[in-house]
Amino acid sequence: MHTKQIGKNLYLIDLETGGYKSLIGSYVIKTAKKAVLIETGPTNSIPNLLCGLAELKINPEDIDTIAITHIHLDHGGGAGTLLKHLPNAKILVHPRGIPHIVNPEKLWSSSQSVLGFVSEIFGKPEPVPQDRVIPMTEGTINFGDNGKLTIFETLGHASHSLSFHESFNNGIFLGDAAGTYFQEFNLVSPTTPPPFYLDASIASLNKLIDFRPSVLYYSHFGKADDAVRRLRGYKAQLLMWDKIVQEAVKQNQTFEQIATSVLTEDPIMSKLANFLREHKVYAKTAIDNSICGFIEYAKKTQTKLVS
Repeated sequence: MHTKQIGKNLYLIDLETGGYKSLIGSYVIKTAKKAVLIETGPTNSIPNLLCGLAELKINPEDIDTIAITHIHLDHGGGAGTLLKHLPNAKILVHPRGIPHIVNPEKLWSSSQSVLGFVSEIFGKPEPVPQDRVIPMTEGTINFGDNGKLTIFETLGHASHSLSFHESFNNGIFLGDAAGTYFQEFNLVSPTTPPPFYLDASIASLNKLIDFRPSVLYYSHFGKADDAVRRLRGYKAQLLMWDKIVQEAVKQNQTFEQIATSVLTEDPIMSKLANFLREHKVYAKTAIDNSICGFIEYAKKTQTKLVS
């Protein structure tokens, strides 16, 4: 089974991208009147997503909105392919992301550069027709029965990131605004590839906290409770990483030295380190790319201070 119900009117589909379970998830809000999909996932797992929708007995014609938190391959890369199977659906996306899903060549080339072999696991994105895009930075989708989905910006991980609050369970779909959640450890690691914007991320986390959510829905991966405490903890973790990396960059340490410091000085990462190193995808995304994002951020901030 690809799917499971995780709340009132809410379902999680494990996309099993590249054969990896609990790596990337899509969510479905399904009521008697409406079905909305959150995240398409990447191109190569669209067949699994369609199987999940079939398991949920959702007719492709009944989905009219696909909300993606941001356009990175693992969240919205499959949009163009998926739309071929959902004739009435439109993609809700931040306006800054639209040029890159309508013409995804630059998105693909930059993804290959940043992700390396992981981009091939995700697959090349296909174009999204311009007339099937809904630009939005804030707004509401109403489900009836006092249910609604509230859309708002959560910049930082990317300059075009959105999050979505659903009222049925008082939960928030985060995208990558609050890291990667590892259910088996009940821990979160930063998701901060370059270019990363720490100040914007902290502001977004404050915004998420202000919603006072009960639960969080991670695209990587799954549902987590104790939401406010978890968001505050992630904020503290980002600030810890910044302190570690800023000092290391001042000392002209190598990437390997900085990575060792992060993985040993952050108590959460010390618990996750062996698992992440041995995981083909997370070794690249959760360790290499996330630390690189902080290194680039530190170099930029220190250059500004000097100038």
